[in-house]
Amino acid sequence: MPWKDFYTTSNEIGMRDGETRWPQGRQMAMGLTVNLNPAAGPKGISAKDLAYPTWHFGMNEGLDAFLGLFRDLGVRATFAVPAVVAETYRERMSAILDAGHEIAGQGLYGEDPATLEPGGEAAHMARATEVLEHVIGAAPWGWYALSRPDDQAATGCATNDTISLLKAQGYTYFGNGLADDAPYWWVSDAGKAEALLTLPYYYHLDDCFFLMFPREGTGLERPAALLRNWRAEFKAQYRRGRYFNLCVSPARSGWGHRFENLAAVLREVMGHPGIWAATGAEIAAHWEATYPAAETLKLAPSIWKDYADSLS
Repeated sequence: MPWKDFYTTSNEIGMRDGETRWPQGRQMAMGLTVNLNPAAGPKGISAKDLAYPTWHFGMNEGLDAFLGLFRDLGVRATFAVPAVVAETYRERMSAILDAGHEIAGQGLYGEDPATLEPGGEAAHMARATEVLEHVIGAAPWGWYALSRPDDQAATGCATNDTISLLKAQGYTYFGNGLADDAPYWWVSDAGKAEALLTLPYYYHLDDCFFLMFPREGTGLERPAALLRNWRAEFKAQYRRGRYFNLCVSPARSGWGHRFENLAAVLREVMGHPGIWAATGAEIAAHWEATYPAAETLKLAPSIWKDYADSLS
């Protein structure tokens, strides 16, 4: 099916089952994203967000529990971090890097660029990149625009403009795309064949939407549902040999029974043969080398046509 303007972020020619190849013949890749953005609203992190006791717990006890679990299981994760968090919690960033994990960008304040003045997204991205490079000692490879609980469509805040800016800034991949369940090329300008490698994300596998309150029965505390989603998705993706992503926050999944759920799923996953638990940068590097855009991105002329009574 040909690519259609403004209809999807991909060329709609997805990787078929059986065509996906992972390093050393492994069966499946797992991308574990750790979200370190406490922002409650689209304008990004506020002083109030950083004052919540749950946030302090997440950046201390919760993060320590995560790092210990990942170490014990041999899992390498990608931490999606707003620049202001990276700069404020430098010691925590060092602990993440020393454990072999990746730190990727997630805005200057974890903000929605739609709230910024014209040109603001470029300025914020440039400043965030500068701060992250200074904190982690190298330019970040990846960038995330993860959803927030108040995001009605639960799709995050990235646009084609975001992707174009990321290309210009030298980023290798975008970390949360919804157009496929295997890595794909986000086409930001079909005429120029401009595209950026994108890793899959799905909000049904993100603890942000399931663990908002401390106990069940409050309507927005559904750890059992999240656990079912994780297990069902892993089973399907493992059978197909594709890509499995979880998105978690230590401020949510770092607590008692929630942490036990995460630990149980990761132990089950890593107990299967042929699991490649890699960082976003590692997965992106493999995909770009194996399925380069110049060879695999097949852009066809748009067949989309608007009519006088079209709702589009």
